Amino acid sequence: MKKIIISVLGHDRPGIIASVSGILFQNDCNIENVSQTILQSEFSGIFITSVPEELSVKDLHEQIRKDLEPLNLQAYIKDLAQEKADPAFTEAEPFIITTKGPDRKGLVAHITAVIARHGVNVTNLQAVFKGGDDPNRNIMIYEADVPRHTDQRLLHADLREKAAELGLQISIQHRNIFEAINRI
Repeated sequence: MKKIIISVLGHDRPGIIASVSGILFQNDCNIENVSQTILQSEFSGIFITSVPEELSVKDLHEQIRKDLEPLNLQAYIKDLAQEKADPAFTEAEPFIITTKGPDRKGLVAHITAVIARHGVNVTNLQAVFKGGDDPNRNIMIYEADVPRHTDQRLLHADLREKAAELGLQISIQHRNIFEAINRI
């Protein structure tokens, strides 16, 4: 089977995942991975799907587009490139970087620039900005894969320096430690 990535965007409402997964099931496709979230009132979903060889991706896209149009949803489909994994990221440790502080433009750009400069890959990002100066109302959580060859002391120092410059509190923890501390 070939693999595709389907991205679906639009105003949130009940039944979006049921609609997309139903279309895929009717076409003998298999959802292998899915990630969806609601940002403010907007739905965003990404589906990695196995598609039978005999099914035209163009025809599937047309059916998805037609079936989702009444829901005012947009869908984008692309072939999933079967590239070999970059060894720099397969030999990595998972970390959680959390920042708290006043909301202002550029927070994500500044923190991710430091992360990228050290060759670290952000695998998931959640940012909740409620506005104002209450540091407990503005939180960013970065899940990141830190390659084993990365100088973690230097990475941590650079992140702490940037956070201080931006007036942010920062926490940098291995995912195992983060999960242990935050387990309920």
